[in-house]
Amino acid sequence: MGGSSRIPLVFALWFTHVKAFQSPSAFWRRIIPGSSTASSSSSSSPVYSAVDRLPPLFVSIGLGPEKTDEGGEKGGPSETKELVAGVDYIIPNHEEYRTSRRSAMDAQCDAWFGALLNGTKEFGCLPRDQVVAPVKKILMTPVPLVNDKELPQDDPDYTPFVNTRLPWTPLVPAYGLEEYGLPIPRRNAETWRHFDVAGMIQRDYSIDISSDKLEELSEAQTKQYIASLQASGVWLDDDSCEARLVYVDGRFCAALSKTTNWAYDLDGGAVPEDAVPLLTRLTDGFTDELATPVPCNDQLLTSYRNLSKPNHNMGDPTSQFAINVQQGTACFAALNTIKTEGVAYVKAPANHNADMDETTVPKPVLIINAATGLAGGQGTEHDDALLKGEKGVAYHPRTLVVAQDGARLSIVQSSVDLSKPEDEKGHHQSLYNGYTQIFVQGMANVTHSYLEETGGVVTPGVERPESDYQPDEVLDRDIEAARSALKDTHLEAIDVHLMGEEASYKAAILSLGGSGHIRIALSVSLLRSRASATIRGFALSGGAQKTDIKTNIHHAAQGTTSSQVQKNMVGGRATGSFRGRIRVEQSAQQTDSQQLSRTILLSDKCRAWAVPSLEIIADDVQCSHGATVSDLSEEELFYLRSRGLDRSTARNMLMYAFADDITSSVDPALLAATTTSEDGKRLDVSLSKRVIDRMRNLVPKGDRAIKGEFQSI
Repeated sequence: MGGSSRIPLVFALWFTHVKAFQSPSAFWRRIIPGSSTASSSSSSSPVYSAVDRLPPLFVSIGLGPEKTDEGGEKGGPSETKELVAGVDYIIPNHEEYRTSRRSAMDAQCDAWFGALLNGTKEFGCLPRDQVVAPVKKILMTPVPLVNDKELPQDDPDYTPFVNTRLPWTPLVPAYGLEEYGLPIPRRNAETWRHFDVAGMIQRDYSIDISSDKLEELSEAQTKQYIASLQASGVWLDDDSCEARLVYVDGRFCAALSKTTNWAYDLDGGAVPEDAVPLLTRLTDGFTDELATPVPCNDQLLTSYRNLSKPNHNMGDPTSQFAINVQQGTACFAALNTIKTEGVAYVKAPANHNADMDETTVPKPVLIINAATGLAGGQGTEHDDALLKGEKGVAYHPRTLVVAQDGARLSIVQSSVDLSKPEDEKGHHQSLYNGYTQIFVQGMANVTHSYLEETGGVVTPGVERPESDYQPDEVLDRDIEAARSALKDTHLEAIDVHLMGEEASYKAAILSLGGSGHIRIALSVSLLRSRASATIRGFALSGGAQKTDIKTNIHHAAQGTTSSQVQKNMVGGRATGSFRGRIRVEQSAQQTDSQQLSRTILLSDKCRAWAVPSLEIIADDVQCSHGATVSDLSEEELFYLRSRGLDRSTARNMLMYAFADDITSSVDPALLAATTTSEDGKRLDVSLSKRVIDRMRNLVPKGDRAIKGEFQSI
């Protein structure tokens, strides 16, 4: 140790020993067991004579280079050699390592998305040069592999958070960006963690729907479609709505629609010039330019990645830091732009319905996306593969809504089945990839109702153990596993921008369908002062479903408000998750934002995740969030049963009450829907009746296996 080139602080342990034990021998007597019985003065003892002859032990603690008397380093000045590329190290070919971290499952995800992108046709109905080409370029261009460099503080792009790698270290992209320019789903990615990605990519949805529009229908077909939509409870006649745009299997049906000069289907050759930049926008910050500049301290902020810079901005959307908080919808938004065969375009004129009383709800604009279950198999070469279940069909509904200054508008979006349960044998597995864009200008008010009811109904009783069945009885969960709609996937991205002062957006998002995989992602950006957003959501999951609800409320302007209540009910052997994110930028002082998530677990076999989150950069805000997960209250059940109700009826009543405040926020035109049966009887097909019917399939049979209150509300 004495040969160290650093300044040694040498401590002779014998010096310490002398002070503590008067001699080295006394120290070793304390260390060596049994040594205290020997006499320290005995020279005949070999142990102590050897100990006394031990050299002192030294400890060297380095405090830097040893200095000479002249102030220089001992041994002469030391020169730092600068490493030379190609001589001292080799710069790797980074492209060879681009996919080095991609697992076999990740490669399957990329192959699955590639099959969707290539499909059976290259483009949809949107203009290729103006809309499709720019979006496809972003999607198909791999992210550059560039090393981060620390920038001077006066640089416009300066950030203290840099990840500079050594020059001989291979550079790799963030997870999900190994092959494409937008993140592809990954099983272990933060935004996909609670979704069944492995189950989704096992289905082949590579067949695209036909480009032919349903321009003409026979009188019999028209009556049949209208009767089916009336039975579904989503049909509004001409007097009950301002406009009605109907799409069957992703194709516009003019015979069932009611169009106006401001609400119609966008034809590929007649896209308004001001709609082009809106149609090319992507989610998750991959369109960096904000929908409108955000005022902040006599400046106008226009870049998404630079909000709250330099210390708290999101930065490059392709960085791993940014991807971890994204919703994962950008690649599907791009896919929708490339493939869509119909765009429901609604542009409410300035001051539209402005003369109405504030308590009066305007007639809605109804947008229906109906699924027959037979899409893509109408006399094509893919019929055989569809019928065998080897492949499925994908369709990409698109909605673009613009509410100009002072307009009042009600939008109702409904996804329903036209096929009946008895038609299940002819059902083709399908992927619904929807993308809805809403832009609200100054003083405008938009009420948005979104209802997802595709996929039929789930099988009740799947949570029952095998011991409850007779030896020859078919298990309910086996019946559910064979249900054809369990192979369907429903994806929806809703992107809302409040672009003017005092703009208002109120949404009711309901997921009630029976598709196997359902994922709805809502993003709301409040970009001007006094803008407000109110969001009510309800998700019902049962059978063997996988349901995932994502919300992102982005406060960018000063004095904005938001309120969110998300309720989830999970039963059977289903999995339900909610992830709600609120981000308040540094420019969004005096923000008021509230978020609450409530989840009911109805069986011992279902699972639920609730992840509310707040990211607050501003220092003058009022924000709160919370989440509760519980079963129905045993105390409330006991009260109802003591009044003469049986257990099943009592549970039904509590379940309906749990969802009623959300379902009642839907546009009133759908709350009291009725229709006439074939024998002339009046039937109730209102939304509340449909919700009740679906909830009955989730009422558990028997008592819970685990007793206790489990109540957190």
